[in-house]
Amino acid sequence: MRKVRLSTFLTLDGVMQAPGGPTEDWTGGFPYGGWLAPHFDETVGEMMEGWIGRDYDLLLGRKTYEIFAAHWPEQDDEIGRVFNAIDKFVVAGPDTPLTWANSHRLDGEAGEAVRRLKSSGDRDLLIQGSGQLVQALLAADVIDEITLMVFPIVLGQGKRLFRDGVGATAWRMSETRHSPSGVVCSRYVRAGSVEVAAIAPQVQNDRETARQARMRREG
Repeated sequence: MRKVRLSTFLTLDGVMQAPGGPTEDWTGGFPYGGWLAPHFDETVGEMMEGWIGRDYDLLLGRKTYEIFAAHWPEQDDEIGRVFNAIDKFVVAGPDTPLTWANSHRLDGEAGEAVRRLKSSGDRDLLIQGSGQLVQALLAADVIDEITLMVFPIVLGQGKRLFRDGVGATAWRMSETRHSPSGVVCSRYVRAGSVEVAAIAPQVQNDRETARQARMRREG
């Protein structure tokens, strides 16, 4: 069975929008497109190669597919040659033309479509960007691995990776690395359900009882 692997660039405050350039995605008047470039160094490039890995197909939402389909067919570097040759599975409606070679449309609800695709082969499915698709797949609980490349900036606005509606899931860090420019790349794998416990013995007195009752009223 395939694994679904999400790999994304992220700011300290969780923004994933338009890391690659000013014209990539200005939805909502986003003014910071291209925030990745000032921190890019040789180590960041090596970390990117590591997160991409080998033997995968791409899984993309509509907007990221359109960005990639305009860019990668013109590239003849190592990543470009791989991206152009492999299968691209796209969650998009029929009004989105799939002009990039080896592109395939996924019909129906995103979570169920990807669940079926996972059982159809053994090549991993690598998600790049695709924020709206990621939200649907996190809610559907079909993502197996997350790689976050966190950049040392705070933007205060923009599309965020984790939003309300994402299911509660525990993750275990399997590896991490950092660059001289302060970028931290960490890979997480699923670790079951979220466990909760008190960090210290719980005090129970009149003041604490009143505090808890007030919290329930304020709800």
